[in-house]
Amino acid sequence: MRKFLALLALSLGASAAHADNGLLYVGAGIANDNLKDVTATNSNLNSTNWKVWAGVRPISLFAVEADYIDLGSQSITAPGGGTTHLSYKAFTGYAVGYLPIPVPFLDVFGKAGLARWSSSGSTSLGAPPGLFSLSDNGTQFAWGAGGQLHVGNFGARLEYENFSVRNTNGANLVSLSVFFNLF
Repeated sequence: MRKFLALLALSLGASAAHADNGLLYVGAGIANDNLKDVTATNSNLNSTNWKVWAGVRPISLFAVEADYIDLGSQSITAPGGGTTHLSYKAFTGYAVGYLPIPVPFLDVFGKAGLARWSSSGSTSLGAPPGLFSLSDNGTQFAWGAGGQLHVGNFGARLEYENFSVRNTNGANLVSLSVFFNLF
């Protein structure tokens, strides 16, 4: 009976440790993003928006993640009366590497991948609103780093991400998210 209880305790402990890392996970959070020197409006865009992400972590040291990030929008009125409105968003894909630290509830990670960003908007510049539309997109190298705490299937993550956006000095994001391990 003792052997059976010991084997049961070991198997339950192993499944709980596997649940902490999670094979599939989803998360959502808030992101403070900063786009400096936006050429179309001759201004900076600093806003707090949202992001959602999902990942697959087949082994404890490696994962693959995909994000959708709302980078914000802004409207600027020119001195001559024209108005320009811009909106930015990005889809990102990352390979994530986790440091093998001996603390079971803490993960420190770095990530590298690609960001597919897009901007859209319109400008009136003295004409009827929406007469001239603005649109641009691109794919750039993206990187990030952060840490996460997890207990059971739930966790929280703090991270920094960076990628270039044409006609700006790039996107710098700091985000705080919660996540759930599905498997």
